[in-house]
Amino acid sequence: MATVKELKATARPKAGKGAARAERREGRVPAVIYGNNQPPLTISVDDKELRQRIFAGRFLTTLFDIELDGKKHRVIPRDFALDPVRDFPVHVDFLRLGEGATIRVSVPLHVINAETSPGIKRGGTVNIVTHTIDLECPVDNIPQYIEADVAKLEINHSLHLTDVTLPKGVKSLSRPDATLVTIVPPSGYAEEQKAAAAAAAGGAAAPAAGAAPAAGAAAPAAGAAAPAAGAAAAKAPADGDKKK
Repeated sequence: MATVKELKATARPKAGKGAARAERREGRVPAVIYGNNQPPLTISVDDKELRQRIFAGRFLTTLFDIELDGKKHRVIPRDFALDPVRDFPVHVDFLRLGEGATIRVSVPLHVINAETSPGIKRGGTVNIVTHTIDLECPVDNIPQYIEADVAKLEINHSLHLTDVTLPKGVKSLSRPDATLVTIVPPSGYAEEQKAAAAAAAGGAAAPAAGAAPAAGAAAPAAGAAAPAAGAAAAKAPADGDKKK
């Protein structure tokens, strides 16, 4: 069950840039609630409280009950704008959520068990390829993050979206074969692998070279036939003696 936080708001009867600037001078941030086939509501929220919510993280995946004139509106932030110079919020859009509705959200990826990964123990480094995952889920079951367990990853191995377990009722909108995390080899790892392969190849070649004398041993046997041929030639004079 997703955690729902409280946020108080006041009605903002006027729209437009001038009215928005007036709200900011009063220490409030203009905002709007829309969606669920209802007319939009222009509101404002306290600047300090909103800053705390935004900079605490996971703002866009957090459900809020906004209290307005004694009535609560279940919403989720869909967008917010920050001042480009002083980095304070200048506007927020809230999406009104109906009961049983589904929503599309982007949630962060959290890597766990990196310290037990054999690739990390051998000097590798975790490389997060996909930082957020697009999901479709019920509004009352929005995950705060998705865990990527790299406990068994070796160097040059990867974890894909199909390797993680999503919460019940949650569907991924990304490609199933999307790469999430890889274990990057340390510096000089390729050279070490080549040296190890060369050493292994050299060790395998040594016994084969030692087998060469066995082939040479056949040479004396071939040479042994030569005296036999010479012996036949020695008989020729004996035949000539018979002709005389």
